[in-house]
Amino acid sequence: MFYRTQLKSHVRVDPTLLGEDVKTAITKELKKKYEGYISKDVGSVIDVGEIQEVGQGVLIPGDGGPYYQTTFEILTFKPEVNEVVKGKVKDITEFGVFLSLGPMEGMIHVSQTMDDFVSFSKEKTLTGRDSKRVLKVGDECIGRIIAVSFKDISNPKIGVTMRQPGLGKMEWLEEEYNKSNKTIAVEENPSTKSKVKPKTK
Repeated sequence: MFYRTQLKSHVRVDPTLLGEDVKTAITKELKKKYEGYISKDVGSVIDVGEIQEVGQGVLIPGDGGPYYQTTFEILTFKPEVNEVVKGKVKDITEFGVFLSLGPMEGMIHVSQTMDDFVSFSKEKTLTGRDSKRVLKVGDECIGRIIAVSFKDISNPKIGVTMRQPGLGKMEWLEEEYNKSNKTIAVEENPSTKSKVKPKTK
């Protein structure tokens, strides 16, 4: 899930940036500090947002860079269990599918890609034995997060499934939606109902 989080911190501005507007200089320092930052608490920092308040600059003896108490926003992505996410297939292997979720990557085990027996081909596609559905690199999909681990902060692990109703490749979902709408239309159309004539003596 994407979040806007407000933070307050003392930001040091490098002396080489002192000729610039204070907010511009602080923004540069914050972007340098938070670019690529990942933690269990906030997830992955995507960008530094609006700087809301800048306090008076403070100099520390022996340090040529002033410190400004700053209130600012960061935009983050923090995956959560049971969250429904949209992603694009980045790679396919014998054991599963790697799904790009924007700033992070999820992994769908081959058994969780579809409700069918699945086979893998050298062309990096997965095919359902009975449904004949094919999953390939570049396909857009809807999945549900079933596991999140920040044990390795530099490479968080996100487990995803597509075997539940309403999940899967976008084309499959469109097919199911169109099929269900046709069924409803047929059931509601009175001309399709059989009419029984009363018996005459």
